[in-house]
Amino acid sequence: MPSDATTPDPSAEPIAFGQRMQVLRTRRGMSRTVLAGRVGKSPSWVKQVEGGRLQMPKLPMVLRIAEALRVRNLCELTGDQSMAVDLFAGPGHGRLPQVRATINIFPLAREQEAPPAEHLRTRLARAWQARHSAPNHREVIGALLPELIGDAQLAVRQAETGTERRVAQGLLSEVYSLSQFFLAYQPDASLLWRVVERGLIAAQESEDPHALGVAAWLAAQAHRDSGPGHFEEADAVNLATVRYLEQLLPDADDDVRAITGALQFEAGYTAARRGDAGTAWGYWDTARAVAERLPADYYHPVTSFSRAIMGAHAVTIAVELHAGGESVRQAAAADAVIIPSCPRRARHRIEEARAYQLDGQAEASLVTLGKAYEAAPETVRYNGYARRIVLEEAESKSPAQRRRASELAVKIGVLAA
Repeated sequence: MPSDATTPDPSAEPIAFGQRMQVLRTRRGMSRTVLAGRVGKSPSWVKQVEGGRLQMPKLPMVLRIAEALRVRNLCELTGDQSMAVDLFAGPGHGRLPQVRATINIFPLAREQEAPPAEHLRTRLARAWQARHSAPNHREVIGALLPELIGDAQLAVRQAETGTERRVAQGLLSEVYSLSQFFLAYQPDASLLWRVVERGLIAAQESEDPHALGVAAWLAAQAHRDSGPGHFEEADAVNLATVRYLEQLLPDADDDVRAITGALQFEAGYTAARRGDAGTAWGYWDTARAVAERLPADYYHPVTSFSRAIMGAHAVTIAVELHAGGESVRQAAAADAVIIPSCPRRARHRIEEARAYQLDGQAEASLVTLGKAYEAAPETVRYNGYARRIVLEEAESKSPAQRRRASELAVKIGVLAA
């Protein structure tokens, strides 16, 4: 097994682009064949670039390689510090230091009395509602999180009975779930993982099936977004939780049914990242069957799982499978207007934009990204796929596309005004 002790550090040594690409690929457990498929090239082409027989490709292909390898900053791949552009970690939000400080505090004692569980539950419900309705959702929940985290921790410490403690742990787990939506794509991976682990532990302590499902759903996403080398861990936490929840479904409420469906879709999402189309669409079908058994107006407060979201999920599966024509067909069938959450609607628009770009419709891709920005600017600003598309199209041969892409790049902060 290769060791980092004998492998060049692509961020420290003045090595060639191809060597950097090879190091980053092997560190993420990705074969040449898989990388080639994700960037639309042959394994032979990948081998020639890594071996230095082909020079560094032009920026659009470099961006596609960076996306496939989940490179957080472009200079990690290019070695050019003038290309220090964050891709999958956006700029640190202004409220990140305060949220980080609250999470990192080791609370031993506080003088005040913990708020009642019902009070915390009401505040959490309002926080989720605010997240879904606010275009600047990170700003909104970033302002609420420090006090919510502190009060939920206090409720756990002051619980006097086993029942009170389990209820408090469930609420604390939900606060950590809300925190993960704020921390996603922020430049502090270790903080995100601390919250993931704390959320899972609090959910287990709560013995609440819904809390366990939500914590597992977020943990699976964190593993998957860490790269192909972590797909097995994503499936392990995901599918173990699905098996546990499926036993409870005959007597379950809508929230438990919905989180089970959300987990089933996430298994399909991971399969699509692997390129396993049959498994991916199979899980999508299973999740859709769960959604159809929910009330028509039901919308899960954390995952957005619902009947309304299944069209958007189909677009994501097709895009992750790099099926351009199918992606566009699914995008045409999905109705973004019926997605009530601003950030989730913006995320769907980004997936649509990816579909159009895969299909060679660059102008439509940029128009759709503009719609995503209108729905929730912060979602676009912190999304690596959106950032990659606008940077790539800023190099377009079409003056109109370059202008549109450059204007959007300035808005989301990847190019200076």
